Amino acid sequence: MRFLPAQENITAGVIGLGYVGSCIAATLADRGVDVIGVDTDASLVEELSGGHCRFSESGLPEIVSRLAGTTSFTATTECAAVASADVVIVTVGTPVRDQGVLMDLQLRSACEELSKHLRPGQLLIFKSTVPPGMTRELVVPLLERSGLTCGADFGLAFCPERLSEGNALNELRTFPIVVGGWCADSTEAAAAFWQRALGVEVIRCASLETAEMVKLADNWWIDHNIAMANELAQVCATVDVDVLDVISAANSIKKGSGSVNILLPSVGVGGSCLTKDPWMLWRSAGERGLDLLTIPAARQVNDGMPRYTFRLIVEELAKVGRAPEEAKVAVLGLAFKNNTGDLRATPTQPVVAALREAGAQVALFDPLVDDDEAEKTFGLRPCASVEEAVRDADCLAVLAWHRPFQSLDFARIRGQVAASCAVIDGRAYYPRETIARLRELGFAYRGIGR
Repeated sequence: MRFLPAQENITAGVIGLGYVGSCIAATLADRGVDVIGVDTDASLVEELSGGHCRFSESGLPEIVSRLAGTTSFTATTECAAVASADVVIVTVGTPVRDQGVLMDLQLRSACEELSKHLRPGQLLIFKSTVPPGMTRELVVPLLERSGLTCGADFGLAFCPERLSEGNALNELRTFPIVVGGWCADSTEAAAAFWQRALGVEVIRCASLETAEMVKLADNWWIDHNIAMANELAQVCATVDVDVLDVISAANSIKKGSGSVNILLPSVGVGGSCLTKDPWMLWRSAGERGLDLLTIPAARQVNDGMPRYTFRLIVEELAKVGRAPEEAKVAVLGLAFKNNTGDLRATPTQPVVAALREAGAQVALFDPLVDDDEAEKTFGLRPCASVEEAVRDADCLAVLAWHRPFQSLDFARIRGQVAASCAVIDGRAYYPRETIARLRELGFAYRGIGR
């Protein structure tokens, strides 16, 4: 096949060993592909080479540790190393400034460096999220500085990254992969690579732009859906209705080829994708003369949830006669979602900032988050244990419900907190039985829309 060697043993280069790149590199290597990982962060390269993984992702640290010192996975800061790869996968970050202005420095740098080491016959697969048209308009011209021609000398495809943190390795092995190529040969080579390497279904798109749009459409839908859930929760709270009951019943109806699927409300939306990808699409549409209305509306709703959560905490404190400046609040769970240690754009940060601005004493704890990263993000060092965090607390704000928290003994905690203590459920979604038990123990309970 053009742009993909016929031999069974294929070598893949992965440029960008952040969260996505590390997951892809480790999974490919674990499945028998020889992988050359490249990153400009020398400390990250050193860690991965030594078998240490800084990312909190189920199964990833174990694979990285197992691969250390083998020929299956090597990491380097030298981009020249990918010259020997049959397939090169680019997974560098594409952050945005306010309202979707793309910061393309990492992508440009990767393409410029890669152009110095391209060789005929290689297949390049880009996974870095970009506005529709950017792969064709920016990436290809930079690569062709090599003197090679896209579609003739090397293949190129765009393959959107659609992983969910906390379940990424399982999704890599099971989710359909979307590919759109510069030409038909590029599309087929990319599809064949993923089928051979991961054994998954591949969805072929008609163009690069179609594949680019898929990721943006996914996250536009997710962000909009969560915004609806968050406003639904606020409405339910005004009429003393449990929003989870409403969502469960509403989702039972069939619609089209699927079912109604309202997602769950929470303290807010964070991470590196949902907070930026809709804005990226909004700006791209605006540059083409189209004003998208739902993206700013959804972003406004979801960005407002940390302030809403802060108000719930203040209201519960007021019920027991405690002003914020007289209270201690223990925040359990700092990451942007459950079962990850990722603090990027975490909605917990503005909740903590509002509490501290109001004069509250705040204690932090998260078993999955790096303490140094937490201190940079929150300006406050996390406690070493749950017991230290909850001691004499007037409120327990559970803002991320990680698996290690499932063993929390609230009966024991009850003896460590203040006489009147509220539990604010920002993302735990406690069942009725747990809520009843909390109240039996003397806790007040308040959830998002509950």
